[in-house]
Amino acid sequence: MSASHPTGLPPSLLFACTQNSVRSPIAEALAKRLYGQQAYIDSVGVRTSELDSFAVAVLDEIGIDARRHHAKTFDDVDPREFDLIVSLSPEAHHSALEAARNSATEVEYWPIPDPSAVDGSRETRLDAYRQVRDAILMRLKARFGAPSGPTP
Repeated sequence: MSASHPTGLPPSLLFACTQNSVRSPIAEALAKRLYGQQAYIDSVGVRTSELDSFAVAVLDEIGIDARRHHAKTFDDVDPREFDLIVSLSPEAHHSALEAARNSATEVEYWPIPDPSAVDGSRETRLDAYRQVRDAILMRLKARFGAPSGPTP
């Protein structure tokens, strides 16, 4: 746990992945569901791409509508205004470290596999996205503690 955030949850949190289309939007949506009343939460990518339909589907399964998500890059926000950046891909981690240089922003790397790299049937692919969703959810709760409101 971070020394500057002994209770776990920082006041502002930015999730970052490669395209802001799968992992970081899933993390953003889950974190907003868990902690949205307690922290400012956003997400970005190194590059942008349309929100992945499988990401939408696995969030729908737990009652979260992510269809309003609009992909952003580090250039669309000021990463130094966030207390913590959680990077979910190696490329995003490099960009997060660069963006947070010479600031008080902390950076953590959570290696989350890219489910869009999984081939196979629709169900096989959905299972890969569910595994990522569930891994992020477990990591959020482990890192930031139990939420105060309803949970997915």
